[in-house]
Amino acid sequence: MLALQTRGLRRSYSVNMQKGRGRTSRIRRRKRSNGSQTRGVNESYKSEFIDLQKWLKGRKFEDKNLAPAHFPGTGRGLMSTVSLQEGQMIISLPESCLLTTDTVIESYLGPYITKWKPPPSPLLALCTFLVSEKHAGDRSPWKPYLEILPKAYTCPVCLEPEVVHLLPKPLQMKAEEQRARVWEFFASSRDFFCSLQPLFVEPIDSIFSYSALLWAWCTVNTRAVYLRRRPRECLSAEPDTCALAPYLDLLNHSPHAQKQRLMRKLVVMKLERLQGLENTKRFSSATALMTTSGCSWKILVKYLPPADKQLNKKVAILKDRGFIENLTFGWDGPSWRLLTALKLLCLEPEKFTFWKKVLLGEVISDTNEKTSLDVTRKICCDFIEEACSVLQKISQMKDDSVALLPQLALVETLWMEELQILRASAEVLGTLHTTVT
Repeated sequence: MLALQTRGLRRSYSVNMQKGRGRTSRIRRRKRSNGSQTRGVNESYKSEFIDLQKWLKGRKFEDKNLAPAHFPGTGRGLMSTVSLQEGQMIISLPESCLLTTDTVIESYLGPYITKWKPPPSPLLALCTFLVSEKHAGDRSPWKPYLEILPKAYTCPVCLEPEVVHLLPKPLQMKAEEQRARVWEFFASSRDFFCSLQPLFVEPIDSIFSYSALLWAWCTVNTRAVYLRRRPRECLSAEPDTCALAPYLDLLNHSPHAQKQRLMRKLVVMKLERLQGLENTKRFSSATALMTTSGCSWKILVKYLPPADKQLNKKVAILKDRGFIENLTFGWDGPSWRLLTALKLLCLEPEKFTFWKKVLLGEVISDTNEKTSLDVTRKICCDFIEEACSVLQKISQMKDDSVALLPQLALVETLWMEELQILRASAEVLGTLHTTVT
């Protein structure tokens, strides 16, 4: 049984009826505004959720403390209908409601999985079951759950090529890597899918298409909870750790939760009789994809004088000492690693012998401090211009490409977050520049 319990939850909304114009009043008004923005609209009256509740009740689960709702900024989620106390059990989901590899192996797919060599992976087993059950439509006993799953996803692997090109460079690479990985997953599974033809009247290729498998792959990778299962000989040796938990997987979080103390440590997953439950990372969450704006050492080099004869030695030192990664701009300004890397790269020829002191954080000269800071500001400003340019392009594409609106909205969110981070860093750099000069 899966159990969800509160931990240190404090939720209160106070309203001050007196008019105030001071700082305290502004803070209170801002808190009330933020609170109202996170409240959801109850959707339990919708037919798909009524059917889901009936389906869950048939599997020995019934809940009156939570209700499906639509939240601003995050979409569907679960809202509490009662006041919650610390340590109170929020939801307890019986194992009969879970969709695991045990579910798949005990189904009509079991004999085909058992005899297939080499053994299919746990992920393939789950994806195959999802595609098959979705194809079954009204005949599927899992229909009430399948009906509330997203019809399409905005994971990077699902983005159209013209949208992928709008992503920041690091995310472009991740999207392309993910697309290649999923395509390989599909291509290597086609023979197994063909072995399932006796179960279907329609041609197997029309059922287990790339788009169908992509939907299933995204469903598992964005909605599954971590649940370690015992190894089974009919499955490959890959960790069997994914389980789909109907209703529980509606739980969502605010993309700005890290900024709201109210939302911190809202819940802690606990597991009764089954060990190791935890939330998987949801790759479709925009803010989870980008919390800082990063750059590579190759970008840094472009801002340095090409006549620097010691440049290759400086780059070699940065590589040897591990200073070519995590070069980022963040909410608190440029990272220490970024500033340090630029200080070393901007060392005057006569000061090059002090490079070890630079890596230790020591100040070598006022000239070095000012030069490296100027370069940092230039990079940050150029990144800001790039973000503004891409956002303008996205705005134009939104007017011309209605079909791409959901995908463009996701990328727009990413770049807006990127722009906010860069502007925050620019403010910090402005303060540092004033101090140095």
